[in-house]
This record gives sequence, structure tokens and C-alpha cells, in this order.
Amino acid sequence: MEQIEIEQHPLPPFLPQEAKILMLGSFPPPKNRWSMDFFYPNLNNDMWRILGLIFYKDKQFFSSKDLRSFQKEKIERFLIEKHIALYDTATAVRRLKNNASDQYLEVVEPTNIKSLLNKIPYCTTLVTTGKKATEILQDQFSVTESKIGESSEFKYDERKLKLYRMPSSSRAYPLAIEKKAAVYYKMFQEIELI
Repeated sequence: MEQIEIEQHPLPPFLPQEAKILMLGSFPPPKNRWSMDFFYPNLNNDMWRILGLIFYKDKQFFSSKDLRSFQKEKIERFLIEKHIALYDTATAVRRLKNNASDQYLEVVEPTNIKSLLNKIPYCTTLVTTGKKATEILQDQFSVTESKIGESSEFKYDERKLKLYRMPSSSRAYPLAIEKKAAVYYKMFQEIELI
């Protein structure tokens, strides 16, 4: 039987010093699906379109002119300005099928999320963008999974934190982009980022 290769996370955590929010996905798609060297690089993932709709009323705000990639520098400036950190809940995985589906990801090494939080002391909100990311986070903290679009409170050291369970930005998740954006918009309103 063929041994499936272990993939290490190809990106360092994006942790602006003043970050108040840590958004956590599961793991990047295979490199051949990337349109940029950054988080949510797959053109079939709508995260940057959702954030474009919410903050700029333009789903192509972060897209290149030819719509074939996302603009990494523009995204990074936005994230720093809005105090948003990004990473994933898995540091090493085996892909049981050669795709980006969480369903076929075997987590070999979960990310040490407490270590990330120690680097961003102003962070009070964690956001998981899918079921697998939420499950991995729950293995490290005593926090209940809330319904999609809602939050649960928990403590880490002396810090009070909120965990928002959000819909996946993948197009495989069957919800129109405008409806996903409405759920994310409500969350950003509640944490007073809008």
C-alpha cells in the first residue's frame, strides 16, 4: 500500500501585532490551485470576495484586473488596518484525495493555537471558517461549538475570548456568496469592526 506524503503548512502565520481577530481555516489547497502565495489563494474560494462585499461593497475589490488572481499586497494592507490575523488549525496533513476538501484531510499535526494567541495579546475573537477548523480548535480549548454565524465565550489564561463558527468560504459549501457575506457582516458588526 502506498504511503501518503505528509504536507507541512507552506505559509507562516500572518500575525499583525495589533491583531484583535484570529481567523482560522483548516489547511491550504494543493499548490497548483493557488493564485497567490497567501491564505485563501484558490479562486474557487470566496473569502476575499466576501470581505470585498462587506467592507467595500465590491466582491472583486481584492481581485486582479483580469480576475485571475487576488492582490496579496492589497489584502495584507487591509488585514493590518483591520487588525485581522490569519492562520490554519492544521500544521501538517495527509491529503487522502488530491483536493482541498476538509473531508479528505487527515490532520497529522494540529496547530498550537495557544502559541499563536501568545503572539497576539490583543486578540479577543477567534473565527473558524469551517467544521474541521472548529473541531481542531475545540480539542485545544474548552469551548462549545455554536451554530453557524453565532459565538461561544471561553477563557484562555486570563483572557476572555469569543469563538465565532462561520460558514466555509469554499464554493463547495452550498450557500450564495451574498448570504455568506451577510453572516460575516453580522459577526464583524458584533465585534465592532464595521
